[in-house]
Amino acid sequence: MEKFNQGELKDTGIGYLARFQGKFLYLDRIVYGKKEPLVRMEYCRATDEWEFAIFKWSSETYDPDSFMFPGYELFDGTIEGAMKAGMEAYPV
Repeated sequence: MEKFNQGELKDTGIGYLARFQGKFLYLDRIVYGKKEPLVRMEYCRATDEWEFAIFKWSSETYDPDSFMFPGYELFDGTIEGAMKAGMEAYPV
């Protein structure tokens, strides 16, 4: 994650923050000091096999069945893919 923040988001005022809760990894985005929920991932079997759920602002929930949003094709089962999909789904 730090590699992504330092490479893809360097000098933008934006970064990702990870937090674990139970079996889920939540990826929040920090935009100029404000934390925004973006993605929830559930660990499956390997570091490159995660289930993905995008945060939906309309219902303020994570939706694992949503796949018709900009950036979904960027999710490749990895954490980096989830960060890229989140950035495309919710551009700053």
